[in-house]
Amino acid sequence: MAGTILITGANSSLAIPAVRHLLTRYPDHTAVLTVRNALDNDINTTRLRNTIAQIPHAKASIRQLDLANLSTVQEFARSITTDISARKLPPLAAIVCNAYYWNLTSEAQMTSDGYEKSLQVSHIAHVSLVLRLLGSFRPEGGRIVLFSSDAHWPGKNGLEKYPPTLPEDLNLLVKPDIAHEKPSEHFGRGFQRYANSKLAIITWMYALNRYLEKDPKLSKITAVAINPGNLSDSRALRTNTPTMLYYMSIFIIRPFRLLLRLMDPTMRTSAEAGVDVIDLAVNVSHPGERGYFTLLKKDNSSPESQGEETQQKIWVKSVEWAGVTSKDTALKTIVPE
Repeated sequence: MAGTILITGANSSLAIPAVRHLLTRYPDHTAVLTVRNALDNDINTTRLRNTIAQIPHAKASIRQLDLANLSTVQEFARSITTDISARKLPPLAAIVCNAYYWNLTSEAQMTSDGYEKSLQVSHIAHVSLVLRLLGSFRPEGGRIVLFSSDAHWPGKNGLEKYPPTLPEDLNLLVKPDIAHEKPSEHFGRGFQRYANSKLAIITWMYALNRYLEKDPKLSKITAVAINPGNLSDSRALRTNTPTMLYYMSIFIIRPFRLLLRLMDPTMRTSAEAGVDVIDLAVNVSHPGERGYFTLLKKDNSSPESQGEETQQKIWVKSVEWAGVTSKDTALKTIVPE
């Protein structure tokens, strides 16, 4: 049965070809596509709008959503719930949590909610969105697609200078100590904050699946976290990054992608990754499975992410940071009694 596929950050390098694949390969589904700026003055939103226009009879809408503001996330979730209840939209078949943020050129950026921006946009806002929309899924369930990276595993990404880890005091993730961060450390610490957000996402995913499996009404919803690969043509390499990385992306990474793939098998284009993400989202790929994937291969995530006690701690703090209570979600039990 078709349903609504909700994609955040839908004007990104990966999402635009993903939307094209969704609307052409699975036309019975309805796409709700969120972007931070829905106006025509955003060149990437215009590209998304043009992509949709090229597909006859596409069932898609573009909606504005700023994940750096949790009150707007709550309002957005409420509007989607209302539209589904009023049958303006079909029930959810999938939520694709594609949006993210990083900054490798300055100290940590804080949102109006008082949280470190990489963690809020990439993780906390999606926690709020997912939990508030669980009750709007189809009776036959669906899928939640979260995004990770090899950066979550210490030593696996060449940009790493400081290894990712979940601190004993998890509040340091949302309110990092930047008082002593030197300008020369901005790149390394910025990448570590990005990697930590990916580690938090995977760790939370395992806990989410346990909660879903225990709830009879929601047990058919499965959550996966995918490392979509190192994308040679991603705009991320040219956004909030040092000049050095910008030129590397243009003159080395993109033109020598095929050679680089010999050293890194996950090196590929955004379009290739977009196809995999959608096939996961609609449950064509690995139907009913849960867990961590590298590309479309079921894989092991880092040892730190696999500890059940750590997963539960991240779950509790994420729910707290997102401001979600039992009244806001269809989950029977959101935190232990």
